[in-house]
Amino acid sequence: MAGNSIYYGGIEGGATHSTMVITDAKAKVLATCEGSSTNHWLIGMDECLLRINNMAVEAKRKAGIDENIPLQALGLCLSGGEQGKGQKKVTEGMLSTFPQVSKAYAMYNDTFGAIATACKAGGIVLITGTGSNCQLINPDESLHNCGGWGHMLGDEGSAYGISKTAVKVVFSAEDNFAEPPHDISHVKSLMQSYFQIKERIGLLEHLYTGFEKPKFAGFCKVLAQGAREKKDPLCVWLFEEAGRLLGNHIRALAPKIDKSLLNGANGLSIVCVGSVWKSWSLLEKGFLEGIKPTRPGDIKVEKFVLLTEKGSSALGAARLGAKAVGHDLPLDFEGNVDVFYRYPS
Repeated sequence: MAGNSIYYGGIEGGATHSTMVITDAKAKVLATCEGSSTNHWLIGMDECLLRINNMAVEAKRKAGIDENIPLQALGLCLSGGEQGKGQKKVTEGMLSTFPQVSKAYAMYNDTFGAIATACKAGGIVLITGTGSNCQLINPDESLHNCGGWGHMLGDEGSAYGISKTAVKVVFSAEDNFAEPPHDISHVKSLMQSYFQIKERIGLLEHLYTGFEKPKFAGFCKVLAQGAREKKDPLCVWLFEEAGRLLGNHIRALAPKIDKSLLNGANGLSIVCVGSVWKSWSLLEKGFLEGIKPTRPGDIKVEKFVLLTEKGSSALGAARLGAKAVGHDLPLDFEGNVDVFYRYPS
């Protein structure tokens, strides 16, 4: 690669894994690389900076760029990146500790990259992976969110949320505290096998001293198998309930959505990010119930499409980085997504 060429970078960072891309000024992807979590709340600020640097070094190597040649701008769309104070620490930390990575930075939370990848002028993204979050960006760039408060206060409808609900139902039933919606036998067996415990008290280590959010959220995959393959009623209920909670996110933001986003040819475009969407067939019934208006002030979303990105939201992050230094990275928005559901069908 020519040493005087201009390059842009973007990182999509989740609670479990991260992806980085490097593009040229025309949005051609020159390299992609993968990394682990870049959520500074989970791994600490120093480790976050180190992982960003390591990904940049690897991506530059793959693109044939000298690692000492800084990118023109690097967009960071990271889980846990909502607060201005944290954004400042990350961007200033990168400039001072790893000045060779990039000349400039733009940092947002992980929802922004998805919208910037799929939508030219605003949109809504609903993330349900390890955690959950929903973000609306209107065409006038006004921002509204629902969720994104982490596992102590939120993560409804996420892999963590589904796992937590399953465990809570079992515990409450065995305590005779609450009647379970269905028989707990299969979910209890899955819980004991996944966490390798014989008694409930053995789970406390996984919840407290040895808590690892990605590992705990991984129980969701086992529950999905129980719903699909065994048709266990409690497993099926868990995903219907998660779908309802995800639909509630859209219902909550619907009154704030610009009419231009609601009145397009396909109605509202909802960008769906995260591995839990792979279980859409299990979520669908609850989602369609959860999106319905139920309170004064709610509005009905008459028409919508659910979109998944063909690649990584890191491309949108690169677009946001380029925008911060005055360059409009020309993305193929329609080509970046697939429609997997239309309502009404």
